[in-house]
Amino acid sequence: MSRTKHLTKRQLAVIEDLFRGELDEQAVLDKHNISRNLFNKWQSDDNFIARFNECIAAAYRQSAALIASYSPLAAAKLIALTESDKAETARKACLDILSMPTPDSRNKLVQSTVEGTQDSTQNLTLKTQNFSPQTAGKLLAVLAKEKSD
Repeated sequence: MSRTKHLTKRQLAVIEDLFRGELDEQAVLDKHNISRNLFNKWQSDDNFIARFNECIAAAYRQSAALIASYSPLAAAKLIALTESDKAETARKACLDILSMPTPDSRNKLVQSTVEGTQDSTQNLTLKTQNFSPQTAGKLLAVLAKEKSD
């Protein structure tokens, strides 16, 4: 991290407090006695921007890891909801399962967000999951039942 050598302790402390999430931007500036003009000047400094962007990327990676760790639980709960006595609940669970993004599309979405690009983030076409024949049959049966009701 040779970039941090060019940042002052004050700049590093401001960045750290901004990403700690305990205070909003103005409160962080007030805490460190930083004027809006000085902060705006810092935001035009390449080293400050680079460190700030590194923190953003790290935050997105942490978020992605947290979401990924709960994905199996969420998927299991959705699968269980396909057996619901309430047809609408089962139907919505099936649709949610069918529209779940694949790991590849999740990675592309996270990567494009981290890089700050707009390339297909909003237009990302999500692929459906590959299901076992039994699971696919159950999902289709629930959807077919709902359509006939």
